[in-house]
Amino acid sequence: MDLRKDLLKNRWFWLIALAGLILDQLTKTIVLQTLPEVGDTFPLLNGVFHFTYVRNTGAAFSIFTNGVHWLRWLSLLVSLALMALAWFGDRLNNWEQLGYGFILSGAMGNGVDRFLFGYVVDFLDFRLIDFPVFNIADVCINIGIACLLLNILFSQRFPDKESE
Repeated sequence: MDLRKDLLKNRWFWLIALAGLILDQLTKTIVLQTLPEVGDTFPLLNGVFHFTYVRNTGAAFSIFTNGVHWLRWLSLLVSLALMALAWFGDRLNNWEQLGYGFILSGAMGNGVDRFLFGYVVDFLDFRLIDFPVFNIADVCINIGIACLLLNILFSQRFPDKESE
């Protein structure tokens, strides 16, 4: 078993996962230092887009409120499963590496919050469309899902020559 070879076979997966996790945790740290009280807000574009500190004890869009106990374990399980897929599985295509890497970064980012604080730190507040407050980890998960959907779309439109 060659460690370097195993890491490099899905290098975009690992790079995206690490970069997304760092960006998520860095932005949350800045928010916690800048907006110390829940509900504190900083308008970037008044009435349109604010940074607003919210504690989310549920999942996306605050569904399953107070479900932090099982959600922390779900985040850990998803993270471990994705890492096992990239480590032990075959080489993923680029769309899969991006998709799963972004999803891993989001699962780990929100999972870290759930284990450390008992809630997820949310702060991206689009007020123009009355959208729930969210964070970079949530963005990463959605980008990952979009990448996987594009992978499905492109694989159906342009099948491999070998499969014909």
